[in-house]
Formats: sequence, structure tokens, C-alpha cells
Amino acid sequence: MDIDTGDTAWLLVSTALVVFMTPGLALFYGGMVRAKNVLGMLMQNFFTMGIVSVLWAAVCFSLAFGDPGNGGVIGNFEFLWLRDLAGEVSGTVPALGFMAFQMTFAVITPALITGAIADRMRFPAWVWFAGLWLLLVYSPVAHWVFAGGWLADRGALDFAGGTVVHVNAGAAALAAVLVLGRRRGWPREPMPPHSLPLTLIGTGILWFGWFGFNAGSALAADGVAAQALVNTHLAAAAGMLGWLAVERLRSGHATTLGAASGAVAGLVAITPCAGFVGGMAPVVIGVIAGAVCMLAVSLKFRFGYDDSLDVIGVHLVGGVVGSVLLGLFADVAVNPAGADGAFFGGGWGLFGEQVLAVGATLVYSFVVTYVICVALRVLLPGGIRVSEEDEEVGLDLTQHSEVGYSLERT
Repeated sequence: MDIDTGDTAWLLVSTALVVFMTPGLALFYGGMVRAKNVLGMLMQNFFTMGIVSVLWAAVCFSLAFGDPGNGGVIGNFEFLWLRDLAGEVSGTVPALGFMAFQMTFAVITPALITGAIADRMRFPAWVWFAGLWLLLVYSPVAHWVFAGGWLADRGALDFAGGTVVHVNAGAAALAAVLVLGRRRGWPREPMPPHSLPLTLIGTGILWFGWFGFNAGSALAADGVAAQALVNTHLAAAAGMLGWLAVERLRSGHATTLGAASGAVAGLVAITPCAGFVGGMAPVVIGVIAGAVCMLAVSLKFRFGYDDSLDVIGVHLVGGVVGSVLLGLFADVAVNPAGADGAFFGGGWGLFGEQVLAVGATLVYSFVVTYVICVALRVLLPGGIRVSEEDEEVGLDLTQHSEVGYSLERT
């Protein structure tokens, strides 16, 4: 098939939009940590852009997308070191463009985990963790769903990463915090965000970039892309409203942090559905996700796991909500490449496959991530967690010998 210049232009723009999401995520998380850890958070996210991009080009793209449609669990080495990609076409776009677009997904997925482990992981541990997790967790799961692996072969749908990105990262976040343990003083001591304006700026960047994330996954400048873009915006707006409504009823206040978190919850939930649902379905999905995720973030206090910035409550729960609801709201009138959900005459077959995809991704990601963290804790000199003294001083000074804010007059 020949390259379509319109499709290619949209893919390249979408790739740039998704690249921008990781700095946006860094600001979103950076504003939520205490001031002494803001550079530590920013550095973990920016470093992830470096190591994941190189590893993706060298080997992981081939592991994820090599031997597509094999119905298996992993790809092969046919695209090792980007071999045989130059000049090739994937659908109507250059194969290199598709590789770059998928690379941006691979970058932001481990970056999501940094919010859960905030304030207490050593930077050298993150260096090893990010590379190993990309190789052992992200690449296989991406193959299962995005490249015709066993879950896709069974009929599971995931338009832009509900399972591959959000359930995957959320399950990994839960495993990581269980191995790391709680922050010093949590939950007895208050640890409020140090800069909510930074968090809201990050939210705006994420919202903007998510149009590339979801609408770009159509891999064409067509009606499905337009539907995905509309769905993305409506779900974000509805997610914010759903979160704030529950928050207002529970606490008497509607907070700026709640608005930001609700919008992200809606964006997370619509990600698997974006190109498969239409009408007012994104509003329903967004409202449900915002309300459910708002309630889910309090689970960490009940069960005692220290998910610093609510990655589990927003990304794991939001990814599960969106992926499962897709089994109800999917409509082939929107996208003939999809399937009809239970509400559109398709029966419960798709719903069952969505539940299986969520369960398989959650279990695999949690188990392998737990093993990676335990292995690094044992084998890495200094372990994976900063000392009590370093945690008290903050990651900015102890890990990077810098401070985020200098208030001294010069």
C-alpha cells in the first residue's frame, strides 16, 4: 500500500503531541510532591524519555511488534536496531513513523509509575528499573494487545492503551510500592502538594497531548480519528465533573487537585474506548471513571499501601473501568474494525474478553514488577530505597545535588 501524506502528517503531529505528554506528566506529578523532591520527580520522568527511547529503537520495538499477528506472547528480532524499517510502509504511513509513535507510548507508561514511588526511590534504582520493566513487562504486553498477540487474537479491544498503558502501569505501581514500603511519616504526617499551579499546568499539557495519544491511534486522518478526538475531550470533561461531584458531596469542597485528577481519570478511561464508541458513551464513561476513581484513591488508607500520587487509584482503576465498559459500549457503526458490545447487540462475548485482558495484564505486570523490585533490592548496591536521612533531606539534594527553588538573593 502507498503512503498517504495526510495520514502521515497526522501521525507525525500525534507523535509530537504524545512526546509532550511526558514533560506534562512530570509537571503534573512535580507539583504534587513536596518542594524538596520536585527535581527528583522531574528527573525520573525526563530520564525515562532518554533510556526508553534508545532501548525501544534498539530492541524493544522488535520484541513488541516483530512477527505481528502471531497470536503469541512476544515478538522476534526482525526489527532489531531498526533493521529493515527505512522505506517500509505500515498501512498508509511510514513504518519508521509508526515505530516513533509507539515509542512515545513506551516512554510515558513507565513514567506513570514514578507517581506511586515518589519521594523514596534511589535514582540508580530507577535507572535499572525503567530499562528492565520496558524489556520484561511493557514489550510483551504491547505485543499481546497492539501487535496481534494472544489477547488481540481472542478478540480483546484496546484502541490506545487502556490495558497496555494504564492497567499495566497501575499494577506495576502497586507492586513497586509494596516492595518499597511507605514514606517516612505516612500517613500520620500531612504531605500536601507544594505547587498546585504546576499540577494544573501539567494537567493542561496532558489533556492537550492526549488528543495525539487517542486520535493518533487511528493511524489515519479519518472519521475514526475525529470520533476519538471528540470522545477524548468529552470524557475528560465528564471525568472532571464526576470527580468533583463526589468530592463535593463527601467533603463539602470541590478542589483544584480534584479537578485535575478527575480530568485525568476521564482521559484514562476513554483511552481503550476512544475509537470504538460514539454518541454520549464517552460522557457516561467519563462520569463513571471520575466518580469511581475519586472513591478508589481512599483505598490506600484502608489497606495501607503508600501510593504517593494516586497512580493506582487513577490509572489502574481508570484503566480497568474503561477497558471493561468498552465491552458494553463498543459499536461497529463507529468503527467496523471493532465489535459490538453488550449494549449494542453484541452479547457478552466482548465483555468477557475485556475482563480477561484486564486480568491477564494486571497479574502479569504485578508479578513481574514485584520480582524486578525484589531482585534490584537484593542485587543493587545500596538497594532501591534512599536512607532515612536522605529521605528527610529530600531527593533533589541527595540524588542530584540540586534544589528546585533558590530563595537566596544574589
